[in-house]
Amino acid sequence: MRRRHVLIANLGLSPEAASLSQILSDYPTQITCHTEIIPATTYPCPSLDGDLLAAALALPPALGILILPSILPRTQTIPTPPRLQPAPAIPWILVDTLLAPEDLLSALRSGFSDFLIPPFRGSDVLPRLLRHLDAPLPDPSIQNLKERIRLGHIVGQSPAFIAELQKIPPIARCDACVLIAGETGTGKEVFARAIHYLSPRSGKPFVAVNCGAIPSELVENELFGHEPGAYTGATAARAGLVEEAELGTLFLDEIDSLPLSAQVKLLRLLQEKEFRRLGSQRIRRADVRVVAAANSNLEDALRNQRFRSDLFYRLNVLPFRLPPLRRRLEDIPLLAQHFATKYAIEFNRPVPRLAPAALARLQAHAWPGNVRELENVLERAVLLTNGSEVGPEQLMLDGSVAEHGARITFRQQKADVIRRFERDYLSALLARHRGNISHAAREAGKNRRALFELLRKHQLQARDFLAARAHG
Repeated sequence: MRRRHVLIANLGLSPEAASLSQILSDYPTQITCHTEIIPATTYPCPSLDGDLLAAALALPPALGILILPSILPRTQTIPTPPRLQPAPAIPWILVDTLLAPEDLLSALRSGFSDFLIPPFRGSDVLPRLLRHLDAPLPDPSIQNLKERIRLGHIVGQSPAFIAELQKIPPIARCDACVLIAGETGTGKEVFARAIHYLSPRSGKPFVAVNCGAIPSELVENELFGHEPGAYTGATAARAGLVEEAELGTLFLDEIDSLPLSAQVKLLRLLQEKEFRRLGSQRIRRADVRVVAAANSNLEDALRNQRFRSDLFYRLNVLPFRLPPLRRRLEDIPLLAQHFATKYAIEFNRPVPRLAPAALARLQAHAWPGNVRELENVLERAVLLTNGSEVGPEQLMLDGSVAEHGARITFRQQKADVIRRFERDYLSALLARHRGNISHAAREAGKNRRALFELLRKHQLQARDFLAARAHG
């Protein structure tokens, strides 16, 4: 085992620091603990980073523990891990008795690797600390890149993934069209948002639209809006998404789903920066940047004449190709542990580790749903795990049920039944309305955004139901 130095940042003279130091000192293999006492009167403490950097340079740590006592006044609800630049980045563990479960989840998203809640027991604390001590340290240059492009929370350091991340800063600075290609669940919208928020347009709207979720007869109305009397029921003028994104970024996901008639109007928008609302003779100017994304290979759509070649070349000025998860095998253990931690906190359970056999099974899977599918698998695994370890028997891949012998509690079985019910209900609902999100949302008693979130959760695409017809 390598790297045995632990830096404990003790704010407000908390007694938990001595308890942690004793637990680590009692471990048979030598672990060096250094406790830096910070006599803070509030959090965040202005001198914290500087005091800890000096200690880290004298004795480079492999792990940091930040202890916030309950008596310390807060000016910030969600803590963030200390930054020890130019020292190498290390994982930080938070000790805090005040944060609710949802706040702990936010703290993990802010950069903490784990958390501990006193009182401490060696049998609980040691496995979690040793797991972080044994883990390979992240490449500081990769983490600096992620933080520079505001994607510090993104998990992954495979060469194929980092190569695409490195394109974001120069692409964000210009104003040309971007085309992001990638399979479902690879994070296309995450990249689109990063481009927007690093660009000069960051203070203006980012408007995302899933072209595949809009019925073909309503696409032009959604994008460009309409005037009164444009069609039956159009009693008032309505601005489209293009106008909502004025001076900002318009993200068109599943661009390959656009009907040819809408492709023509989108091409004019890109070429001339102008458009017309439905039912209007007035030409309107638009100042928007368009970022498009496609699940399928647009070259195939071009060959089949389902996508205009002139629009493709207009969009494909700055291309991205996000790698599928099966080409990022080295990222699977990192992502799996990240999701296991996330859902353990959400379900108020101990954070489990992943058994070697479970990791091997995850890395052998094809992952057609990519990172989104992996997240769903780990959510189920956390629910099915009663101990401190996720084994291969808790991994339900390809829609299969857990192996015989796995004990499922009432709560776990109920959650699984609810998930199946939601998916079946949504599938039948979309089939009845032929993929029309507005009509489906009205019948379900939900707004469009809530219905979109449910569809995303269950990996359902409205366009797959466009041809469905109700019989009987």
